This record gives sequence, structure tokens and C-alpha cells, in this order.
Amino acid sequence: MRWLVRIGAVLALLIVALVGVVFLIPSQKVADLAAAQFFKATGRALTVEGGVSPSVWPVLGVRTGQVRLANADWSDAGPMLEAEGLAIGVDVASLFKGNIKITKIEAIRPQIILERNADGAGNWEIAGSGAASTGPSEDTATAQVITLDHGVIEGGSVLFLDHGNGTRMALQDIAAEVRLPDFTGPATVTLTAMKDDVPLELAARIAGFDQFLAGKITEVTVNTQIGGSTAGFDGRIGTAPLVAEGVVTADFADLTAVAAVAGQAAPTLSQGMGASVRKLSGTVTLAEAGSLHLRGGVIELDRNRFSGDLDMSFDGPRPKLTAKMTAGALDFSRLAGDTSAGGSGGDAASGWSRDVIDVSGLDALDASVALTAESIDLGTAKLGRTRLLVTLDRARMVVEAKELQAYGGNITGNFVVNGRGGLSVGGDLRFAGMAMQPLLQDVADFDRLIGTGDISLKFLGVGNSMSAIMNSISGDGSVRFGKGELRGLDLVGMLRSLDVGYVGEGQKTIFDAITGSFTMQDGVLRNDDLQFSAPYVSAAGSGRIGIGARDLDYRLTATALADSDGSGGVSVPLLISGPWAQPKFRLDMQGLIDQNLAEEKERLKEKARAEEERAKAKLEKELGLQREEGERLEDAAKRRAQEALEAEAARALKRLLGGN
Repeated sequence: MRWLVRIGAVLALLIVALVGVVFLIPSQKVADLAAAQFFKATGRALTVEGGVSPSVWPVLGVRTGQVRLANADWSDAGPMLEAEGLAIGVDVASLFKGNIKITKIEAIRPQIILERNADGAGNWEIAGSGAASTGPSEDTATAQVITLDHGVIEGGSVLFLDHGNGTRMALQDIAAEVRLPDFTGPATVTLTAMKDDVPLELAARIAGFDQFLAGKITEVTVNTQIGGSTAGFDGRIGTAPLVAEGVVTADFADLTAVAAVAGQAAPTLSQGMGASVRKLSGTVTLAEAGSLHLRGGVIELDRNRFSGDLDMSFDGPRPKLTAKMTAGALDFSRLAGDTSAGGSGGDAASGWSRDVIDVSGLDALDASVALTAESIDLGTAKLGRTRLLVTLDRARMVVEAKELQAYGGNITGNFVVNGRGGLSVGGDLRFAGMAMQPLLQDVADFDRLIGTGDISLKFLGVGNSMSAIMNSISGDGSVRFGKGELRGLDLVGMLRSLDVGYVGEGQKTIFDAITGSFTMQDGVLRNDDLQFSAPYVSAAGSGRIGIGARDLDYRLTATALADSDGSGGVSVPLLISGPWAQPKFRLDMQGLIDQNLAEEKERLKEKARAEEERAKAKLEKELGLQREEGERLEDAAKRRAQEALEAEAARALKRLLGGN
């Protein structure tokens, strides 16, 4: 029992001694010492106003009144930091040894102003003797009072001002923790905040705080979350000047939140360009000049995945992107909207989609991108292995085909999408060895032509939808097809029977070649030199094809069973009209009658000319005339009469002069 009493007495004495020590803490001295050491380390004045009182719980130390931290001398925005008070904790062991060491600082509702001036200098760029000291000196030992085992901010706010570009951003409801047990060692920061209605989170670790504070390159790890978007960096950062190098990962799943924090409206992205998935990873370098460089990068936009190297500069009117990328199968089919007949905004007559094509994103940057892809689905066309050079200048994109395999052939040339003041598309393309049925099926919903061909095409279309573009398209071109098949029409059977019933399912015409040229204006293609040759039939064609209206009005004059020199045979004009999907065929009977009448008239004229020639020959023989080359019969008769008259006159004159 006596031992219990003794132990209880000792504990009571210790408690009394501890309480006495707490109340004997030189509170104002602690505050003044903290302010002095802070000024020595940072060069900034730390002002503590109001009463300074000791505290026992929850922190052994002191509590202050209002606190202000001076801003940079070039700022007129007020204190860099202003708080209702600080709770300063001290290390008990150091206290019993006669030393004062701050272990915790809690800022109560601080208001922080971060500024960058027009020259790019930040008010957070501070340097004092403490920051510069790296050796074990007296200053370093004294500076231990500002090491921070645990720093806390509750209910704070941050206002960021950039006087160079006029940027202003405010964060509210900030809760943060900072740990800096050694000024020359690592520092960690965790933070949550609100930007308008968007929640923000940040966690960072700085390997050498003194080096980082001095602007030197230091290992840094940062992870952030903005709404549903996340980003991370693991590498090295220096702040004087601002440079960085490390591995970056980002998932912009919540693009609306990121745009709101940046003070911008969220862009509307099409499927295939980041409508639902936007991810980035790779090794990033921020150069001293301010340019960004990504190596071994991977970019995911919806189901499209790109890998390669990118460089981004910011010294022009818009950011400039230079990249060399590779990809597998790319799907941009939604960029063209629904192009099927009767699609959204379309109808059976026009077919083309009236959905607005949004190319506002073309103005976001300039670019020069070399892209290699295994395949590209453009919605209206499907491409195989592709090597493209894409240049973007002031919202005008030019796609140059270095290698482009499609529909069994190759495409060369360029394609232009111009978003300056609206939308226009154009190109100068050459298609070689193309399989026409799948190409025309995808581009024009027309599957009746089977074979391979070469096409040259120059075109320009204007409008904000596929319908507007196709109804305004203009240009010219030519076609040349080899052996193939025309489905839905038997020209030979039609010509033999003069029956248009040789059309529809199961009917076809085998051909050896098709050639022709065309012009386009206001969505209408016109051709007048089509030549069609087949084993038993040949044809010449001319007429109109409505690209915008997806219809045609065409005249094909076919000749069956002609001689080897093209003469003879049966010729019948065939009229093709109506929509592409269901064209109507009919014989031009009036044209056929006119043609037959014209041929009969020509035969009669030939017969009359032959009869006339025979009569002239007979008369010439009877009169004994011999026509000179190129001389008409009438002229020969006149010449013969003149010669006879002259001869008779000569004989009369001779008799008159006494001749015989």
C-alpha cells in the first residue's frame, strides 16, 4: 500500500509540475521567435496581432490573434496570407531541455493571395538565409523553430492572380495539411478545396524543401483530382526558371469540371475525338522556354488509341502541336453524322444527314502531325493502312495522303477541312485500282457497279452538314473502269427485245471498259462523253447526276451487235432517272423514232445522190465530155460549147480571108 501511495504522490507532483511549466511558457517570446525565424528564412514579415495565450489542449503551445504575412514588394493586393489566428505547438522534450521547437501550426480560416506579375515572377518566390543554408551552422540550428511536423489549414481560401494574362481564380473551403519535419528534407502536402461547385483534391511530396524553395530542381510527386478527372506527375521540378521532367498520367473523365476550374466552357467533342474517354500518359518535359514535350506518349480518345511523341509550343497566337503518332484501328465514323437515307434530319429524297458538323475545335491550336494507322473508319468511307501528314493552321486542316490503302487500291492527294468562318471541305484526290462496289456503297449508297477503276477528282463543298456540303459541291474529274459488271440492267437483252423488263434483281451487263469525264456545280454532276464497251454492246452516255439530291437523269445510247468497225447493229436510247437506290429505266421511243427517221432520210439522200451521179455520167458519155479534175458536169459542158464556138469562128475567119 505504501508503494501505491508513493507512486500516486509522484504522479501528482509530475502533473502539478507539468501544468506549472505550461503556464510558465514565455508565449509572446515563442510568437516573436517564430516571426523572427520566419523572416530569416523567407525575407517576409510575419505580423502577429492580438493576444498570445498558452494552451494545453489539443496542442501544447500558444494561440495567437490575427496573423498577416507580407506580400511581395511589387504587389498591391494586400497581405499574401491573412488568418484569424494560429495555434502553435511546441515539442515537450525540447521544452524541458530549455529549447523551443515548433511542431505544429494550425491556421484558422486563412485567406491566401498567390500572384504572378507581368514579368512572370510569383509572390511565392521567397528566399532568406534559412533557405540558403544547407550546412550545420548556428543559423540552421536556430531555423529549426520553423520546421513543421504538422501544419493545418481549415476553412481557408486562395485567390490566384496572373497579371500577365489577366487570369483570376478563387478556391474556397480549403482544408490542407503540411508536414515539414526538416527544412532540408522532404515536405508533404494534402489539400481539398472547392472551385465554384467543383471539388478539388491534391497530394504532393517534395524531396528537398529547401532546394525547391530556392528554385532548384527537386524530385516531386503530385496527384490531383478535379471532379471526376485525375492527373499525376512523378519526376523533377524546378521553379527558377519553371522546368519539369517526369512521368505524367491523366484521365479527363470529367471534362466539364476541368473546364470550369480553368474558367472555360467545356468543348463539345464528337465520338472518336474524346466524347467519353480522354486519357494521356507518357514522359513529359517542360523546357525553360515554356514548351512541352511528350515522349513515349499514349493518348486515348474513346476507342481510338494513339502512341508516339508530341511537342507543344506556346509562343504564337495559338498553341502549336508537332507530333509523330502511330495507331491501330481508328474510328471517326461519328464525325460525319448519320449519312444513311432517312437518317437524322434527312429524308428519303435527300438522304444526306442534316446534323450539324461541329469543327469549332479546329481553332484551338495549330498543328503538324504525321500519323500512321492500320485503318481509319470515316463513316462515309473506310481506309486501310494509312500514312498521313495533317497540318492545321488557323482552323484550316489539310490532310495529305503519303500512303492510303482503301477498297483494294490506293489514294493519293489531299483533303481539306476549312473551319474559318463556317465549314467547307475540298480536295484533289486520285484513286487507283479501287473496288467500286464497296466504295460507292459506303460513299453514295450505290451497289450496282462491280469492278475496279481509276478516278481523279477535284471538289469543293460548303456547309455545316453533309446535306449542305453535298448540295453545294463543285469541281471536275474523270473515271476509267476496267472489266466489270453493271447490276440491275441487261443492256443486250433490252436492245434485242426493245423491252425495259430486263432490269431489276438478277439482271446484269458485263462490260470491258467505261471511261468518261465530268464537271460538278451546285451539287449536280454533268457528263457528256461516257463511253461503255462490252462484248455484245457499246454505249455512249450523257446527262445529270444529282449528288445533293441523290438522283439521276441520264441518257445512254446503246448499240448492240455492231460490226467490228462500230457500224451497223441496233441502237436504242435508254433513259435512266429517279433516285439512286431505285432508278427507273425506259426506252426513249421518240428518240428511237427520230433516230430511225434520220437514218432513213440519210439513206434516201444517199440514193438520190447516187442516181444523180449516174445520170450525169450517162449524159457525159453521150456528149463526149471529159471533165477535168474537180470540174462539174455543167462546167465541162460550157467549156466544150465554148471550145466548139471558138473553133467554128476560126474556120469562118479563114474562109473570109480567102482560105478554102
